[in-house]
Amino acid sequence: MTDATRTDEPDFQTLSITVTGDDRPGVTGTLLGALSGFGAEVLDIQQVVVQGHLTLTVLLRPGAKVEQLRDAAAVAAHRLGVDLRVVEGTGDNRRSRQGRAAVVVLGAPLRASAVSLVTSRIADHGANIDRIRRLSRYPVTTVEFDISGADVASLRTELALVATSEGIDIAVAPGGLARRGRRLVVLDVDSTLIQQEVIELLAAHSGREAEVAEVTARAMAGELDFEESLRARVTTLAGLPASVLDDVREAVQLTPGARTLVRTLKRLGFTVGLVSGGFIEIVGALADDLGIDHARANRLEIEDGRLTGRVVGEVVDRAGKARALREFAEQEGLPLSRTVAIGDGANDLDMLDIAGLGVAFNAKPIVQEQAQTSVNVPYLDSVLYLLGLSREEIEEADLDDGTPTQAPPVPHAGH
Repeated sequence: MTDATRTDEPDFQTLSITVTGDDRPGVTGTLLGALSGFGAEVLDIQQVVVQGHLTLTVLLRPGAKVEQLRDAAAVAAHRLGVDLRVVEGTGDNRRSRQGRAAVVVLGAPLRASAVSLVTSRIADHGANIDRIRRLSRYPVTTVEFDISGADVASLRTELALVATSEGIDIAVAPGGLARRGRRLVVLDVDSTLIQQEVIELLAAHSGREAEVAEVTARAMAGELDFEESLRARVTTLAGLPASVLDDVREAVQLTPGARTLVRTLKRLGFTVGLVSGGFIEIVGALADDLGIDHARANRLEIEDGRLTGRVVGEVVDRAGKARALREFAEQEGLPLSRTVAIGDGANDLDMLDIAGLGVAFNAKPIVQEQAQTSVNVPYLDSVLYLLGLSREEIEEADLDDGTPTQAPPVPHAGH
């Protein structure tokens, strides 16, 4: 590196030039064009546009041409009809501290009071907000804060209190390289990927749906042993013709945003898996339909074309789901830190706990209390925002592929 480009000495002169005003094409080019004839070095440049209002800042190493640069910037600003602020200083921007993290805030609506509390807690924690960007404006408003100087675990705990008091969702995840690269995303199925509980759809054919639904609710709330409750519920299916499985496959409804979530994850090169305490006869068909890489679930015993009321083999319970996530990660050559788990019931807790990012999706209270992150809006593709993707990026990818994109309905206030 030559002396002319060295920026590691702390006392070299700098010039910060900021323009603000109405955005339109050519502002950045005009300003930099006016500054280009003086041999100044660009050290940093950042621009943001909110509701058509532009803020553009250029940090320069001016050399000996400070006054000429000031005058040139003033002439360009006058020609553009924007406001100008020029500040002399020394040294480059301070290097960001260790402890990079991404704080993603989702709200429908996202009120100023909630954002105020989030930012105040970040400051009280001793962290600094380096950048802010909006990831979505519908069906929820999502804002990402890029911060430094954070202890992820303790900040996550502090912000969980804000999420509860303000009725918003907040995710805190390590930043930097930890936020990039290939991942394994594993989803629960019943009441997560799909809107129903498959065991209840099956039990409806035997006239015992209400009975089964009550037991399912208690099991998902962590009040009953999952394996014991599953075996008891499956006995209610004894004698049903195997053809009911076809009926249930037709009746299953995906959660809003499920196809968008899986389609986008696959475009990113991510691996997607399903792990369910339900039944592979349904889960396997869902995996095939969506192009999902891995699927694990219980298998129903069928004899002479009828369900026996028993399951075959080892039950996929709470521990089994976590075990499946580990095995999928090993098969893909990924550490657990590169995994994301999404679920709603108590039998998902071990899986959510060991994953690099565990997301409780419209989950039971016990799960929301223990999971790293909760999402309480009814759109499964909102999980993409937790990974740093914006709604615009998702929709642009759909347009490039010719995939029809339909805007989801804007939710009512609160959730």
